Amino acid sequence: MSRHALITGVSSGIGAAIADKLLEEGWRVTGLSRTLVKRDSDAFVSLSVDLFDTAALKRALVSLPPVDAVIHAAGMMKAAPLGDLDEETSEKLWQLHIRVAEVLANQLAPQLPTGGRIVLIGSRTSTGAAGRSQYVSTKSAMKGMVRSWAAELAPRGITANIVAPGATATPMLSQPGRESSPPKMPPIGRYIQPEEVAALVGYLLSPAADAITGQELVICGGGSL
Repeated sequence: MSRHALITGVSSGIGAAIADKLLEEGWRVTGLSRTLVKRDSDAFVSLSVDLFDTAALKRALVSLPPVDAVIHAAGMMKAAPLGDLDEETSEKLWQLHIRVAEVLANQLAPQLPTGGRIVLIGSRTSTGAAGRSQYVSTKSAMKGMVRSWAAELAPRGITANIVAPGATATPMLSQPGRESSPPKMPPIGRYIQPEEVAALVGYLLSPAADAITGQELVICGGGSL
């Protein structure tokens, strides 16, 4: 039977590219997003879930068939300098990037099989970026969280990793709320493509990556140099 992956944020961008990649490789995919997603594949199931509603997310996870991989790709960008930070933005970013990941792992990790995978989409800015402290703090928190999960799950043959892209050609680049900290073109002269991020996620899901766990793998086109 084909392997089954749960992916958040499948309606666009990196999440959609990961879903495409896995479906091409013969995976069954369940996608979580606010809006239902239609795909011409019997191996794809779309569930409409508001990830800001923790109770609704937990209910959706209870109904899932067993999964082999959990990929949290849903995200949002908000930017503001000190003096303009607001608590509501911090709460939303923390809910989407950290609390949702925590709920997914807490509910699904106990039933992951040997060879199971957890992959979170982080950010190459996790080490700091001017004007983005609220966003960066959540992506930085991911690292300690995932390393802790990796240590717990390693004896079961399950890995947990972060794929951290730089500026990627997705709708998030022009998302409202980042005017004070616009994206920077990587040194390679173009933005990262969602398919490139998906390819790295696909590698982490493969048996060849059994020994990679607790890592933040950066794909930034030289932006971190």
